[in-house]
Amino acid sequence: MGEYVISCCSTADLTEEHFKERNIEYLCFHYELDGKSYMDDLGKTMSLNDFYQAMVDGAETKTSQINAQEYEAHFRKFLQQGKDIIHLTLSSGISGTINSALVAKANLQEEFPDRKLYVVDSLAASSGFGLLVDKLADLRDEGMSIDEVYQWVESNKKRLNHWFFSTDLTFFIKGGRVSKTAGVVGGILGICPLLNVDYEGKLIPRMKVKGKKKVYKAIVSKMEELADDGLDYADKVYMSHSACREDAQEVAALVEEKFPNVRGKVEINDIGTTIGSHTGPGTVALFFWGQERVD
Repeated sequence: MGEYVISCCSTADLTEEHFKERNIEYLCFHYELDGKSYMDDLGKTMSLNDFYQAMVDGAETKTSQINAQEYEAHFRKFLQQGKDIIHLTLSSGISGTINSALVAKANLQEEFPDRKLYVVDSLAASSGFGLLVDKLADLRDEGMSIDEVYQWVESNKKRLNHWFFSTDLTFFIKGGRVSKTAGVVGGILGICPLLNVDYEGKLIPRMKVKGKKKVYKAIVSKMEELADDGLDYADKVYMSHSACREDAQEVAALVEEKFPNVRGKVEINDIGTTIGSHTGPGTVALFFWGQERVD
């Protein structure tokens, strides 16, 4: 069985240590803060605390995807080593980056006709994307070939469930996901919208929940409803948050109490600068394996 590379991008919102430990390669999105360009490099250039504080203080953010030339350079270094590649992109429902990856693939096929290069639309985001790519590392380590891994991810990626809530509507209003009027009223009433990623990989509002304690319970109830084997769920659970770790820890504690067979502890990561530029601080996300997304 030939050696192959599992690859993704920084929007999987895992730590650099996690990527290295699981032997997962990645490349970085870009963002601007008040017109100055940065790499979305997992908080190395700018700490995520400083990034979110700058947003709170009024800094303007803008993100840009990885271009075809960057993908081509990333892929070429592994193809030149005689390695095949399976690369997962951020959901096409959120970003057009997959198009750049496909352009790079087309440009490289003639140069490396004997190598395999799979480009997969993850239909996932943040540490849900991370949980998906981590699963591929498990399958690789269990001995699956690159073709088997590709077939598995295409058949199973919609079983990756993403649920989010926000305790601060400021940046949802700014980004147009919530109207200004609804945002003001929601803020006064303490409304925390509960959202998920749908079958097309798009972020969709699903419920309006009043108060943090109730939204904690609501998001865990969604896992109870949708997770593989219900309360007997025995796989990994990932979470991510934007500058609200205490909220994430509260939810993680509820998950670990309700689902005693979870594989290991609930893993909590930071929402990075690309996703965080759109959510702002105050967002908590929960990711688990379960029913296939059909709407």
